[in-house]
Amino acid sequence: MNLVVLTTVELAAVTTLLLLMLATPLAWWLARSKSGWKEIAGALTALPLVLPPTVIGFYVLIALGPQSPLMTLLHPFGVRTLAFTFTGLVIGSLFYSLPFAVQPLRTAFEGVGSRPLEIAATMGAGPFDRFWHVAVPLARRGFLSAAILVFAHTIGEFGVVLMIGGAIPGKTEVLSTRIYQLVESLQFGEAHAIAGGMIVFAFIALLALLLVERRIGGVQP
Repeated sequence: MNLVVLTTVELAAVTTLLLLMLATPLAWWLARSKSGWKEIAGALTALPLVLPPTVIGFYVLIALGPQSPLMTLLHPFGVRTLAFTFTGLVIGSLFYSLPFAVQPLRTAFEGVGSRPLEIAATMGAGPFDRFWHVAVPLARRGFLSAAILVFAHTIGEFGVVLMIGGAIPGKTEVLSTRIYQLVESLQFGEAHAIAGGMIVFAFIALLALLLVERRIGGVQP
């Protein structure tokens, strides 16, 4: 059981860290760009919100399978498949939780407005300095919200991780799939204990999100 918890927390932590790095430039572009393509990109980014997790899991599973063109490129390096591996779980989680990182960050960057950046530019700050020293601090609420949402959402994933990881004990089994297996084997007592713990965790995560919004919500221009 401890290994299942460790795998779940590790998956959530790695996914959160990677998504904050990957979603930040995308959210900045969506917030600042005047390109006509940005709404199309925004819609594609938000697709996991409306698609069944099994759809995402199915296509990621195909992409990570040994016969896919992507994995064929990795065959010379001794990698034939990433399906049913922890790395595969991370990749699936990145797709599934992407909007939970992009949307709060995009909203926060839009809330920064142009004036602070223009003032920084008049003081000689370059594009990177304006982003790193002005936009990022002013958008910290978005970063905290994104981190909380992605971490909590990844903890609760089921369909995607089950299809891609297969719930292999000691390798790809996480708390959500563990509950499913316990219910299948009629071990309702242990299933209750895990499910109850996840309800408490979800409540704490949402409460933390609300407190973050209330505590620093007034700093946005």
